[in-house]
Amino acid sequence: MISIDTNSHQSEAKHKKLANQLRSMIKQGKLKPSDKLPSARKLAQLHGMNRHTVMSALQNLVAEGWLVVKERSGYWVNAQLPISSSEQVSTALSPNVVVAPRFAAVLNPPKDSERSGFRYNFAGGLPDLSAFPYDEFKRYLVKACRKSNIEHFHYAGGAGCGLLKVQIQTYLRRARGLICDDLLVCNGAQEALSLVASAFINKGDGVAIEMLGYPPARHAFKSIGANIFALAQDDEGVKVEALARCLRQNNIKLLYLTPLHQYPTTVTLSVPRRMAIYQLCQQYGVFIIEDDYDHEFHYLCPPLQPMAANDPSGIVIYISSFSKIMFAGARVGYLSARADVLAQLVARKQLLNHKNDALTQLAVAYWMEEGGFERHMRRMTKAYQTRHQAMNTHLSELKERLNIDFIVPQGGMAYWVDSKRDVSELSRLAKKQDIYVQCEPEFSLDKGSRFSHIRLGFAAQAIEQQRTGLDELFELVERVC
Repeated sequence: MISIDTNSHQSEAKHKKLANQLRSMIKQGKLKPSDKLPSARKLAQLHGMNRHTVMSALQNLVAEGWLVVKERSGYWVNAQLPISSSEQVSTALSPNVVVAPRFAAVLNPPKDSERSGFRYNFAGGLPDLSAFPYDEFKRYLVKACRKSNIEHFHYAGGAGCGLLKVQIQTYLRRARGLICDDLLVCNGAQEALSLVASAFINKGDGVAIEMLGYPPARHAFKSIGANIFALAQDDEGVKVEALARCLRQNNIKLLYLTPLHQYPTTVTLSVPRRMAIYQLCQQYGVFIIEDDYDHEFHYLCPPLQPMAANDPSGIVIYISSFSKIMFAGARVGYLSARADVLAQLVARKQLLNHKNDALTQLAVAYWMEEGGFERHMRRMTKAYQTRHQAMNTHLSELKERLNIDFIVPQGGMAYWVDSKRDVSELSRLAKKQDIYVQCEPEFSLDKGSRFSHIRLGFAAQAIEQQRTGLDELFELVERVC
């Protein structure tokens, strides 16, 4: 006879009380492994319970592993109790053993990339987020929800939403003279860079990049084992002789360039150098990654066409994004390459994620289709041109007083200013004054140099705020540098 006190813990449900007491009896040895329990009907009669209440308690204990049910034979205490299994496992494990992970490569933890919240913000690639037409774009997000074929939200279209790809291709043909047979839509330009790196680079292969360059691109190549070779630059961009020497002496697979507005110096790579660089890469079988990150914002003359627009050998992989036109959080980037290269990049993209956010892609496609994208771009180009001119004026005033130097960039979103002083600690010290600014050491592969340049973004701040911020920043430069 099983004696169960069903009157204890009156607030507890009856099936839970029964299950708890049966479990306790098994733990205490009153019910032993392989013992048969009375039938549910019998237990219900003995303890004045509804049969369904008893069945619920017994089934819970089966689910927990304390009981087993045998067809036409009823309920039995499990021969292998959960508590026994747990005890065996716990005694076999040693809490003091630490297993070291065996990473393919050890990466440095990412530095805090937060650039908002400063009194003065001179981040070089930061658009004016307050000027984005959020309400207008919200209408296209709603339209994407209401109008879309349900197929848009399945896994198909991993290379990008067809509607968006058509709009980007049309825009590139009209605005940049670049004809793309096909595109791959990515989660920003950084994913595009990582895909290219994984497709081309084996450990030990070489990637040639600008001596002063875009750190996230460099990190993407290094993370998969590339050897990085830095190329000297001057006022026209990468030196051709430096590239020729690098290609002769090393196994180079990729050349990474930011030719329109070199990052961070803002220099535009001249046409003769573009042609010479292309011919060298053609000769050595090297593919060129052209990162055209802010083509839209060019003020002093029409921008040069992308190198990809004149690519007879199909060796240019063209990368761009909408991060500077919209906002970085939209994560809409894209790349174009010849068919066999693009196929490999699409295959690798689907290893990372099946597709980008479908709603955002559709909303951007509708926004472009109805002209809102280019209207916003024209407004911002006009606003940034005014701030570009204002930065020139403010820096010219400071130049007379402080002996700084700079070249007025043809376009982009930043100035590259030679302070004629050591600015190695300026970024850190400026943050203490609630000013965000980036300096030459953050971009350079030449760690033995004396660093004197400051990168001053002008797009994100109103003109009066820009002037006040520059005055405070250069007071700090005078005081500590």
